[in-house]
Amino acid sequence: MTNESATADPVARLANYRLVFIGPAIGQTSVADYSENFVKAVRPYFAEVVEHRTPGPGNATLAEVRQHRKAVRDLVAEAPPGRVLVHAELSTGALAPFWAIAGLKGVPVTATVHDPPQGLWFVGRTRFIAEHRLLNHIIHYPLRPLSRAIEGVAYRDRTLFALTDAGRRSIERTYPRTRARYVPCMAFDRPTIKPAQERPKAVGFFGYAYRGKGFDQIARIRELLPDDILIRIAGRGTESLPRADGIEVLGGVEGPDEDAFFESIRAIIVPYGKRHWYAETYPASGVGASAQSYATPVISTGYGPLVELDEATGAVTVRPTAESDGVARVLAQEITSLVNDRERLTRLGLNAEKTRHERSRAGTGKAFTEAWAQLFEQTTAGV
Repeated sequence: MTNESATADPVARLANYRLVFIGPAIGQTSVADYSENFVKAVRPYFAEVVEHRTPGPGNATLAEVRQHRKAVRDLVAEAPPGRVLVHAELSTGALAPFWAIAGLKGVPVTATVHDPPQGLWFVGRTRFIAEHRLLNHIIHYPLRPLSRAIEGVAYRDRTLFALTDAGRRSIERTYPRTRARYVPCMAFDRPTIKPAQERPKAVGFFGYAYRGKGFDQIARIRELLPDDILIRIAGRGTESLPRADGIEVLGGVEGPDEDAFFESIRAIIVPYGKRHWYAETYPASGVGASAQSYATPVISTGYGPLVELDEATGAVTVRPTAESDGVARVLAQEITSLVNDRERLTRLGLNAEKTRHERSRAGTGKAFTEAWAQLFEQTTAGV
């Protein structure tokens, strides 16, 4: 190990520290996919990275939450005094990561909030409550002010990261006693594939299938598209989506299958809308990050933080009309225009490639470690 006092580089000081990382188990959610890449991004900067994996949203009993809470405290206690940092990935309904850091004293604690402004939203969504949807909302909807207050106590004087600038601003508004930082959602390390303008005339829908993802728009979009534009759908949970002429449903894809999926489409469609009715949320688009990872243009609704996906990042956003099928109609119009415009496809693909490098794993690791180093400097200086 280096002598901490012997270096003026605050980032280099992290080489003396243990990072206790708390995130969902592999395969649980898109946050788990992000977590895998995040650990790889920051591992080179620390003496040791200890991963503590937790169940996904609604998959933990109260007893299991207590076990995870104790396990994290044990990992902190095992580290050399004053040489440990705790970082958690927080997402809606995932109890264990939040309660593992709540009340943790005597050690720097940070978190990435994936559904800003709140990290958890459902403070008591145990496995039993999650299995009874109506009960979950009967408990949590009236207690929204209490859940915000509980999270506010847990986050006080801590650093929270958001993956969109809109998310950062929402955290600052909701929790003024926190330090909010914005680090763009990371692009994954993926192989270079055929440029968008050279791919088949098809568009893709990608990612986990759940409320708010806009997959319910696919059938109407299909009706509005010319017959020569194919729709391909891939992602965990998409297997149950209805099939029709001109629509291919692939289900979950990983590794070479994921590479092949992106090489078979000219653009990714992100038709997101409001995910839940508790409040406005400002999450980053993991699908958008995946598209950037393959230098694939994005066509998106302008909902919430999705407006940050602009042409400079390889994307275009659309505004729904007042018609009942307004979202599907404007998306279909933009799809038809883009996939037939080789010059525009080329330009957006190059912009996505540029963004891919700007938001690389290495760049993300550097951004987080610089923020942590600054936190240590402020702590040492008594700020």
